[in-house]
Amino acid sequence: VDRIPTPMGLMLAAATDEALVLLEFVDRRMLPTQVRRVRERLDAVFVPEPSAVVAEAGAALGSYFDGALRDFDLSVRPLGTPFQMEVWEALREIPYGETRSYADLARAVGRPSAGRAVGRANGMNGLAIVIPCHRVVGADGRLVGYGGGLWRKQRLLDLEREARLRNRQSD
Repeated sequence: VDRIPTPMGLMLAAATDEALVLLEFVDRRMLPTQVRRVRERLDAVFVPEPSAVVAEAGAALGSYFDGALRDFDLSVRPLGTPFQMEVWEALREIPYGETRSYADLARAVGRPSAGRAVGRANGMNGLAIVIPCHRVVGADGRLVGYGGGLWRKQRLLDLEREARLRNRQSD
């Protein structure tokens, strides 16, 4: 376990020797629940020390916040139910700089009437930014439901849109 500084605040990162298992803003209300869930699912003890996996995640986040990285190519191990895993995989399919509604996400996982369940699964994502739950908005396009705070969600979406715009202008 180690902390990663970002322009939007400190993030807590936890990893096995092989994969990132947790990445959350340290001020997220659900952080203690997420930490407990990871510890129980892996039967793990958290050791506060640097690791290669966390260092790689920190470097990738730096590139993301610089607008240079669009897709994370990190070894990750999300820890959830089969339904949550399906939702989280669908989140990874949302293109950089774009958004989808909870209803869109429910349709993407083949459960069009499961918008609320999709919302709960989205909220249980323990790999913030890497699994881009910030790209999900309400049916009317408004920002709703981001554990890291709506201000962060807005800034993440703005960062991605601005980076896409810069890249289009330079092409």
